[in-house]
Amino acid sequence: MAKRSPSSLLSSPLSLLLPRGDGLLYLIALLSIFSLLLHHLTPAAAHPQFEGFDADEDEDFPIGDLKSDAASAPPLRSRPPSISLSTSTPESHHGPPDSARPQIHSPSSDQNPNSNPNPNPNPASKSSFDYWDEDEFEGIPTPQSFSSPPQNDAVSESADASESDSSESTVTFSEDPKSYLIKKLTSFWIEIVCVSFLIVFLVNYFTGKRDNENLALAWATAFAAEGSIFDKNFSLLGVGETDDSPLLLKECQNIFKFYASGRRFCTGMLATMELKSRHDLISRLYNMVVPCKDEITFEVYMNDDAMDHVIFALARKKLAKTMQKEMGDLQRFAVLVAPPSGRKSVAEELQLVSESKEVAGDLITDVVLDQVFGDKAFEKFGKGFISMHFSDQHLGSNKKMLVFKFAIPDANNMADMTRLVALVPYYIDIIGRYKVSSQARTKTEAARSKVAQELYKELQNARQEALQQKKAEQRKKLEEAQSKLSAEALRKKEAKERSRQMKKGMPKLKMTKAH
Repeated sequence: MAKRSPSSLLSSPLSLLLPRGDGLLYLIALLSIFSLLLHHLTPAAAHPQFEGFDADEDEDFPIGDLKSDAASAPPLRSRPPSISLSTSTPESHHGPPDSARPQIHSPSSDQNPNSNPNPNPNPASKSSFDYWDEDEFEGIPTPQSFSSPPQNDAVSESADASESDSSESTVTFSEDPKSYLIKKLTSFWIEIVCVSFLIVFLVNYFTGKRDNENLALAWATAFAAEGSIFDKNFSLLGVGETDDSPLLLKECQNIFKFYASGRRFCTGMLATMELKSRHDLISRLYNMVVPCKDEITFEVYMNDDAMDHVIFALARKKLAKTMQKEMGDLQRFAVLVAPPSGRKSVAEELQLVSESKEVAGDLITDVVLDQVFGDKAFEKFGKGFISMHFSDQHLGSNKKMLVFKFAIPDANNMADMTRLVALVPYYIDIIGRYKVSSQARTKTEAARSKVAQELYKELQNARQEALQQKKAEQRKKLEEAQSKLSAEALRKKEAKERSRQMKKGMPKLKMTKAH
C-alpha cells in the first residue's frame, strides 16, 4: 500500500466540499458574471439617480431599466469598446450553462433610439455596462456575436462608432505635424548651428582656395609666360633651373612667390603675392567689414657696384608719411619733398620722399609721368599703384634694393596692371646707370658718415649696457653664495682676502745677484 504524504491528507476533507468537473467550471463562470454586475452597479448606486437603491436587490433589478437610465444620464467615463460574451460549449468547459447567457453591449448602441426601429422586446436578454475592465475578462475567448439580427445591427453600429472615435483621436493626434517637427528641431538647435557652420566653413575653404589659385595662375599667365614682360627681361624664370620647373611657389593658401634672375645690374628679383584669405571664413567676413586688396611685392636685389647713393620713395600722401616715420632709412636720410615748380610732376594724390630734390627730379622722368604718374595717366592706369621704395641703406642682408608694391586686379582684368609691372625692369636700368652729382654726393656721404657714427655709438652703448648687466648678475650670484656660507667659511674667506690685500700693498723687492 502506498504511503500518502501529509499534504494530501490535509487536503482530502476540502476536496469533499468542492465541486468537480463541469460543475466547477460553471461555478467559476457564475462568479465572474456576478463580479462584473457588482463592478457595474457599485458606481451607479453612488449616482444621485440611484439614491436609496439597496445592494441586496441586485437579483431583482431589471437590466432593461438600467439601459434606459444609462441612455438618459451622461456617461461617467469614456465610451468602452463594444463587447459581446458568448457561452462556451460543453466541450470547452469555459462558461456557465445555457440558462445563463447574458449578452453585453456598449451603451453607444443603446443611447441612439433611432438606430434600431424594432428593439428586442425582452430587455433582460442584454445588459449594458458603463465600465469595462480588460483584466476581468482575462482568459475568456474572443467575443463573438450570436444574438438576433437586431442585436447584430446594434453591435455593428457600436463598432462603427468606436472606429470613428479612434479615427477622430488619430486625426487629433496628427492634425499639426509641422509644430511637432519644429519642436523637435528647436531641441537640437545647437547641433544644427554647429553642423551648418562646419559645412559652410568647408565649402568656403575649398572655394576660396580655388579662387586664390586661379588668380595667381592668371597673373603668371599674363606676366611670366612665354613672350611676356619678365620672359623678355630675365633669362631664368621660376624656382628651378630647368625649363620644366614651376613658375610659382605656393607657401600657403594665400601666398605665392615668383623668382626671376639673369639680368644686368641685379642678382635677382622675388615677387610675393599676398592674396586675401578667401579660404578662411572668419577672414572673409572680416574683409566684408574692413576691405583689403590682393597685393604683389617685387623685391629687386641690386649689385653692390650698380647702385649709387639713392634713397627715394613714392606713395600716396597718407602712406608716404607713414613710411617716412616707420622705415629706418627714410627716417634717417629722407624727407618729404615738394613737387618742383615750373615742370611736370606727379599727380596730386602722390607724395615724394627723397634724400635730395636732385634725386627725386632725376628719377621721375617724363616717360613715367606720361605712362603712369601723370595726372591723366594716373587716373586711368594708376589705380593699382601702392608704393615704390629705392634705397642703398636697407636693413638686412641685402642693403641695396628696389621695392615695388602694387594691387592685383581681378583675373579677367589682369591687363590693367601692365604699365605698373613694366616699371620694374625700367627702374632697374635707371638705377643701375644713375650717378649722383658731386655736390649731392658730398651731402649724402656726410649724412651717411654721421649716421654710421651714431650707429656705432648706439652699438657701443648697447655693449656697455650688456657688460654692466652681466657684472650685476655675477655680483648678485656671489652675494647669494655668500649668504649660504657658514660662519667658519666666511671667517676663512675674509682671512684669505685680507692676506691677499696685504701682499698687494707690500713694496715689490728686486733681487740682484752679487758678483
